[in-house]
Amino acid sequence: MRDYGPSTFGKLNAEHYDTFYPADAATLESVDLLAELAGGGSVLELAIGTGRVALPLAARGLSVSGIEASEEMIARLTAKPGGEAIRVVLGDMADVDIDGEFDLVFLVFNTLFNLTRQDDQVRCFQNVARRLTPHGVFVIEAFVPDIAHFVDHHRVRTVGVTFGSAHLEASVHDPVTQVITYQYITLNQAGVRLTPLPMRYAWPCEIDLMARLAGLRLQERWGGWDRSAFTAASSKHVSVYGWPD
Repeated sequence: MRDYGPSTFGKLNAEHYDTFYPADAATLESVDLLAELAGGGSVLELAIGTGRVALPLAARGLSVSGIEASEEMIARLTAKPGGEAIRVVLGDMADVDIDGEFDLVFLVFNTLFNLTRQDDQVRCFQNVARRLTPHGVFVIEAFVPDIAHFVDHHRVRTVGVTFGSAHLEASVHDPVTQVITYQYITLNQAGVRLTPLPMRYAWPCEIDLMARLAGLRLQERWGGWDRSAFTAASSKHVSVYGWPD
């Protein structure tokens, strides 16, 4: 998708992000598990956004830093209570351009797939590996691709309908590049609002290979933040990567 860069998502979504994606039960489960995996050490969140996960982790006494490509997202984060205490570096998360080493680095909410080229995803793993302590782990939450609902590589579905509005999702799937280009369409009395989002999905085994190229190995994989078993029926996975023994 032309003219869509690392900072575009934040520019388009920062104003409404907390409304559309509020903290829920899964968020609380993710904070519990991430805090446990951090073991009281230093934490780095890639694509920290408005701090939905980072702020609760910092409130537990952890030293939390972040990478974020969007100035608008950072402004939302720092305006919240406790936000100014979190060190955030502006930049592309694939570069992880930040000083120090971390006991936990994490990427949640499918954000790995916001890197729309395989090379960028591989580079992300390699740069994370450079920032991990000898006992550090890299945690990723991502959906398991399900391309069966595309017809001729296209799909349109209703996301929500109210008395005064309709929210639609139109998407086009390129099976060669594994890129899905989404267009979220909001129609209401104010007019039409378009919010594009390109994503490059990767299968769990492909993500494991990216980790291996960076010298890391899969340590755990669950079907959710509740540590449920990962099976063929799982719609997402939480994967933990670390240094081999």
